[in-house]
Amino acid sequence: MSSANEINPGLPDSPIPAADSAEAHFLRQASTSHSIALMEESATLGADELESQRLIHRGNPIRKYTDIFREIRTRLLESTGARNFITLVVSASPGSGASFVARNLAAAFALDEAKTSLLVDCNLRHPAQHIALGVDLVNGGLSDFLDHPSMGLASVLYQTGIKRLRLLPAGNARENRSEYFTSFRMRGVLDSLRSRYPDRYILLDGPTIKGSPDARILSDLADYVLIVAGYGRDTPKAISQAVANFDPAKLAGVVFNHAP
Repeated sequence: MSSANEINPGLPDSPIPAADSAEAHFLRQASTSHSIALMEESATLGADELESQRLIHRGNPIRKYTDIFREIRTRLLESTGARNFITLVVSASPGSGASFVARNLAAAFALDEAKTSLLVDCNLRHPAQHIALGVDLVNGGLSDFLDHPSMGLASVLYQTGIKRLRLLPAGNARENRSEYFTSFRMRGVLDSLRSRYPDRYILLDGPTIKGSPDARILSDLADYVLIVAGYGRDTPKAISQAVANFDPAKLAGVVFNHAP
């Protein structure tokens, strides 16, 4: 399994409301409980299956892999207060491992029984998450819904075999991919996905920064950006150039991914 090490978190502080009524707290907790109840899986993956898919889990025999992603999750949560958020995960260069990191970070959020996570595959040119998670695209995915919203968003949210983790796959390939991310409909989809459940944390698996404007466009829709660099592959100069593409206030940090 690959490993990921987080450096330079640099997360901006987020204000926490000064007062919160008991009623508001109760309603939020009730809404969260309802959300988690709806996230029950019809079938869950066993430890061997999770390891074969290179996914972290509580019983991982090499505990450090799970702890690395839990630490990244904790760093994100510490700076955001009580609100949920959207994190864009992108590679500094092709093959750096952003999809692997996004998938396991989503799994790390799902490990917390008080939270749910949604992994959105925004790499429309090279979609990979449905393959990695063994999901059959019965109804297509994100691009299909954006083209035909009447099909309903729920139809393209798939179970993953991991409790409290759902996948919104990229869907069928289309031309003019960037136009999907600049559309009002795309922003509406993400706003709806985040606001419906206060316990839902959204991970966007974006395309590689180099050679495509899509990563920069998607950063406008995210609260935070996490850059994945290939350990021993991406030079300090390449990483600096990747960082320069994004608003410093949104930069969550750089993860070095090393595949032995």
